[in-house]
Amino acid sequence: MQLVEPRPNRPIPIRITPLIDVVFILLVFFMLTTRLLPVDYLELANNTSNRSPVTGEPLPELTVTANGDVRWQGQTFPLERLVSELSEAGVTEVNLSTTGDAHLGAFTTVLSGLTDRGIDTHWKRTNATTP
Repeated sequence: MQLVEPRPNRPIPIRITPLIDVVFILLVFFMLTTRLLPVDYLELANNTSNRSPVTGEPLPELTVTANGDVRWQGQTFPLERLVSELSEAGVTEVNLSTTGDAHLGAFTTVLSGLTDRGIDTHWKRTNATTP
């Protein structure tokens, strides 16, 4: 005596409709929960709204070289000597840039060294040119 009927040999079709519903629900979920802002960029406060629109004397331009020294007014200074030169000159705000072969570590050392000594430092990222 057989209690269960044997299965037919033909394949059972897979119903796609529930799978499509699940995919759409997941799509809506991820669309609603994803941030649309890029989160891998460093946000810097570069607010210039409190400055006067009147043009005055330009800010000193400092350039970080590959070995970590800084060029200013045609001379190259180590960081400690540069800070003392800037304070003697009464400079409290500078623009900082790098040469194409400068390392990120040298840039951050100079940037944090100037900021720690109370010198407002502005910088603009430029793309390095490859020869």
